[in-house]
Amino acid sequence: MPQRLRAALYEAYFFTITLLFGLAALPIRWFARHHALGFARFWARIALGGLAPICGIRLEVSGLHFLPEQGPALLASQHQSVFDTLIWMILLRRPCYVMKQELTRIPLFGPMLVPAGMIPVDRAAGATALRRLVLDTEAAREAGRQIVIFPEGTRVPPGMHVPLQPGIAAIAVRLGLPVLPVATDSGLCWTRDRLGKRAGTIHLAIGPAIAPATPRPAMLGAIEAFWRQAEQGGFQPVDKSVEEASEAGVERFELHR
Repeated sequence: MPQRLRAALYEAYFFTITLLFGLAALPIRWFARHHALGFARFWARIALGGLAPICGIRLEVSGLHFLPEQGPALLASQHQSVFDTLIWMILLRRPCYVMKQELTRIPLFGPMLVPAGMIPVDRAAGATALRRLVLDTEAAREAGRQIVIFPEGTRVPPGMHVPLQPGIAAIAVRLGLPVLPVATDSGLCWTRDRLGKRAGTIHLAIGPAIAPATPRPAMLGAIEAFWRQAEQGGFQPVDKSVEEASEAGVERFELHR
């Protein structure tokens, strides 16, 4: 089957289940907001579950041992595709995304984001938005959430580099949480084109923690350095050969499990 036809089938699948879940979420928004996160995680699992059988897209993750077994965490992830905004709903127990405020306006889906504990940011509000963000991430830490931030601020195609937003450093200091850098090549399989999904394996690499007191330029440099190292090393674990990869924490995930 041609790849673009497979991508079209996945788009139909994705929007059908999103519509159905959006309608089913109405009573949760009104009467059971405490179930919003669990419902959102279930939707993400079903949504991503169609990638392998329909598009031939699979996932490999390395570095999961760097994540704390429980309690709060702070992740600084590359952002190449919509996939990056969904996958942590599966990989983390209590994920909390820092996201642009415009997403909350998406019909049916958007109103569930805040009840699920996501943190919308008004990017036009400048310093006021940063202060609000710090307060919201403090609340997320106290709730034991794993906070996911995309320091690039927008989707960036594979191979392109943009200056990182400095907010991640301020948040790390305020929260006292180390930063876990996350590299990905999701944009190779899931492009901006709705029909641009290509069969292959998406890689996620979680790196060792960067101390929260690391000066801002050094922290941003360390995040970027890990991203580049993962890209150049073919997403094998740091300082590990290809032969050692299977023994060094590379895990293959069935996205529908």
